[in-house]
Amino acid sequence: MIYTLTLNPSVDYIMELDQFTKGGLNRSTKENALPGGKGINVSRVLHVLDVKSTALGFAGGFTGEFIKQFLKNEQIEAEFVEVDETSRINVKVKAEDETEINGNGPSITKEQLNRLLSRISTLSKDDTLVLAGSIPASVPESFYQEAASLCGKREARIVIDAEKKLIAPVLSLKPFLIKPNHHELGEMFGVEINSVEDAVFYGKKLKEKGPENVIVSMAEKGALLLSGKDVYQASVPDGELKSSVGAGDSTVAGFLAGLSKGYSMEDSFRLGTAAGSATAFSIGLCDANKVNDLYKQIEISKR
Repeated sequence: MIYTLTLNPSVDYIMELDQFTKGGLNRSTKENALPGGKGINVSRVLHVLDVKSTALGFAGGFTGEFIKQFLKNEQIEAEFVEVDETSRINVKVKAEDETEINGNGPSITKEQLNRLLSRISTLSKDDTLVLAGSIPASVPESFYQEAASLCGKREARIVIDAEKKLIAPVLSLKPFLIKPNHHELGEMFGVEINSVEDAVFYGKKLKEKGPENVIVSMAEKGALLLSGKDVYQASVPDGELKSSVGAGDSTVAGFLAGLSKGYSMEDSFRLGTAAGSATAFSIGLCDANKVNDLYKQIEISKR
């Protein structure tokens, strides 16, 4: 079973306007509310690709109920630890530009953290835990390391997609997969990555620190997979970029979905690239038809 962990989920309230006037009255032309959070995105795309997962994390108040009910309606299993305060709301205003106002999220108590860690400690060698996104201010920055350590003792696989300070302590625990984009990869080594050659070089340096597999997304330059001694490069399919939000999460979900279906490493990478591209070419997350169409277009070459 694949488990996804979202420590600070949200209700993303999306408002579309013809134009935005600072300090004035603005009326939206369209609104939508969706559950937000990188781990939740991974679970939702896994569902689109017909692979089961269980979403873990914290949820509280009416917004927490919205998140749980939304996932239930999509037939996605969820096991959230109840918290006392309300899960956050992130407001996204789409006009001439896109403006975001993100909430802080609820305070998490030590007892609530221990309940979540207790659940993670039951995972086995047949399970994968995806650690994705930021952590609330009330949660120690060592939490991902602690969760990964528990998984290591149980031989469960770890996937991590987060910022540098959260990834670094987990590297020595040999996670199954890390997925930075080229900007994040550069930040890890204090450099700027401008070419595929740079990404291959620093991707190998990252892999030397412990992870079994590294996927580096590079926008219009495609993506790289470093696995074992092999380096694969995926081409970019044709399409119009509409939003990069959720594209990285979709790449992780597609890659894990491929492995769950028994695909080769190369074809799993192709499916991951197709899912990431399908989300980038959509408003919202990808759908199965678009993923399948793009899957046929993507070429994988060995470097």
